[in-house]
Amino acid sequence: MDEDEQTQESTTNNKKKPATPGRSIDIYAAQCEKCFKWRKIDTQEDYEEIRSRVQEDPFACEKNEGMSCRDAGDLDYDSTRTWVIDKPGLPRTPRGFKRTLVLRKDYSKMDAYYISPTGKKMRTRNEIAAFIHANQDYKDALLGDFNFTVPKVMEDTVPCGISRK
Repeated sequence: MDEDEQTQESTTNNKKKPATPGRSIDIYAAQCEKCFKWRKIDTQEDYEEIRSRVQEDPFACEKNEGMSCRDAGDLDYDSTRTWVIDKPGLPRTPRGFKRTLVLRKDYSKMDAYYISPTGKKMRTRNEIAAFIHANQDYKDALLGDFNFTVPKVMEDTVPCGISRK
């Protein structure tokens, strides 16, 4: 299994969010390195911890309490949802901030944003640096921990009839 396939995130085609219906992450999952089953990850924070360490500490079913490779998988890789595969080793989002990913309307790629603890949406590292400089309460947030690398959209799970650029 390729390292890029160690962890993943998925988006549904029918999520009910007014701003970006069907284009934001609704389930975080990781693939077991032993049995290759997909396991739901409860929170974005837990997912980011797994993703940040997957190269030195690969995910396995047993890392979920009460779970083993003998149990049925939580998700099947199929086209009932659009799947995106995240790059392993990306740093965890600094405490207080939130990393948001939004799938473009044409399903060509995702865009990454960071939401500050004050609710400010930031699209670039320069915006983040200016925010940290202006808000010394967050000076411990390392600029290198903000990463705009986006997951790869898996072409075979994009809904039929989507006009792609």
